[in-house]
Amino acid sequence: MIVRIMGEGQLDLTDADLDLINSYDDALEKAIETGDEATFRKALHDLLERVRQDGETLAPDALKPSEYILPHADASMEEVREMLQDDGLIPG
Repeated sequence: MIVRIMGEGQLDLTDADLDLINSYDDALEKAIETGDEATFRKALHDLLERVRQDGETLAPDALKPSEYILPHADASMEEVREMLQDDGLIPG
């Protein structure tokens, strides 16, 4: 599955990564629901770091449709809240 981190590029993750990535997404959503900025920052950092760690970076000229779009590392809680309105960053 192709995941885009805004401002960074695309990474290719295996479907096996989906459950683990969803757990990070859930932690991010809970932090936003409670308005806990410190937990939000950690959850966002952990999610992005895991995607970077597990994903294979695609070449910048390899424009493939992204299945999921993740916020950039400095995104505000409000920006991420807007992205979560539908079904989370990574629908489960």
